[in-house]
Amino acid sequence: MSRALHRVGALLAAACLLFASWSAVSPKEAAALDPFTGYLMAHFTGESATGEQIYFAHSKDGLHWTDLNNGGPVLLSTVGTRGVRDPALVRSPAGDRYWIVATDLRIASGTSWSDAANRGSTSLVVWESTDLVNWSAPRLVNVAGGISGAGNAWAPEAIWNPATNDYVVYWATNSARNGVTKHRIWYVRTSDFRSFTAPQLYIERGGSQGLIDTQIVEVAGSVGGYRYYRASADGHITIEASNSVLGSWTTLGNLSHMGISNGTGGGNVVEGPMWAQFNGRNEWALWLDQFATGRGYMPIVSTNLGSTQNFRTQSNYAMGGSRKRHGSILNLTAAEESRVLARWGSSAPINRIQSYNVQDRYVRHADYDVRIDANVSPAQDAQFRIVPGLAGASGTVSFQSVNFPGYYLRHYGFDFRLEASDGTSTFAGDATFRQVAGLASSSWASFQSYNYPDRYIRHYNYLLRLDPITDAQGRSDATFRVVS
Repeated sequence: MSRALHRVGALLAAACLLFASWSAVSPKEAAALDPFTGYLMAHFTGESATGEQIYFAHSKDGLHWTDLNNGGPVLLSTVGTRGVRDPALVRSPAGDRYWIVATDLRIASGTSWSDAANRGSTSLVVWESTDLVNWSAPRLVNVAGGISGAGNAWAPEAIWNPATNDYVVYWATNSARNGVTKHRIWYVRTSDFRSFTAPQLYIERGGSQGLIDTQIVEVAGSVGGYRYYRASADGHITIEASNSVLGSWTTLGNLSHMGISNGTGGGNVVEGPMWAQFNGRNEWALWLDQFATGRGYMPIVSTNLGSTQNFRTQSNYAMGGSRKRHGSILNLTAAEESRVLARWGSSAPINRIQSYNVQDRYVRHADYDVRIDANVSPAQDAQFRIVPGLAGASGTVSFQSVNFPGYYLRHYGFDFRLEASDGTSTFAGDATFRQVAGLASSSWASFQSYNYPDRYIRHYNYLLRLDPITDAQGRSDATFRVVS
């Protein structure tokens, strides 16, 4: 989760960055689904103001990634710490329901890593969807509350278990057990991500060695001799195999022969193992976050997971514009891919919004207030991407900040602010407008409020407001031009 965890000592010997987690729906489980045609990655970006939220990226080949939503977050947590890390994308076996499960943690709020590990949230954050596009409000589930002395609940993963006909949700918790405080992997079972069984110990290493970042992939046809493979950050990147999720596991080895470790023995120090199978073939990528050098994720690949000696490096890949931190990859059907790209795939151009009657001034944000100014510096404060309206109504638009991705112009008390979307319908309505012919000149544009259609965006004493327009002065103040 943080480089600092490697220095906390024996009590926190687990690896630091939160693990990326994949829903692990195998081709066998997904037999009712159409063939996979693309890939969706959910991730966070870091400890910036909006970095610890849910971001999406898309790939056609599983190696080259494009940021979605113009690089802004697609979901924001409004519960718990109001920040999330390590999102796990989970698909039901029938492909008719999806969940995102994430760590409830926001280091950007000033939380120290020691506090986060020892006195942090024991809850996970869950979103639910039936289409990968429309998501429920986030909710907290206190999965680690039943673990004595639990200090946290980090890096969640969920996988369908046909043996019990439900999901196994597992994560890392730092707590004392048999006189040793360290991170271990615990699990619960659930059929609906609302009701959960009591937590049970899942994985523990010997002595003071902790572990985190465990992630399981299911393969079809027992490739390599096993049905399930898991990777864990435990000083090394250790690979294990089993034929049942909750059965016994066999250690296959680690990646030290490739010069890759989780801190033991030096080499390329990585964490956050993230599995993904390439569409249409028996080949897998294990993505590893090179946190020690800050180079981000790199993939190693294998066509036979039965031995760690089968992995090889892969140099032909690109991670997109933003840094990808602990996420998960979901193979997409054509229908799923189409929906996701229709909602978040546009690469809207960068524009400015020029005043009609004070033409040297442009709409800009300053300390999250919104006004019109000349000679804006930095220039990005007056640059926006005009994207489809957040409220989802046809023909509407929203204004997303260029230098604060995920922040939008919205009215509040008929004043204007630049705010991060909180995912609510209220915010979406306040940030959505209809672009109509300019009230003062039809060759320009005016912007009518979506949820207050008798009001328009206008400037008054250079400040932006949402007002009814009743006279010529108002019509001029409410008229703008979108320029590149």
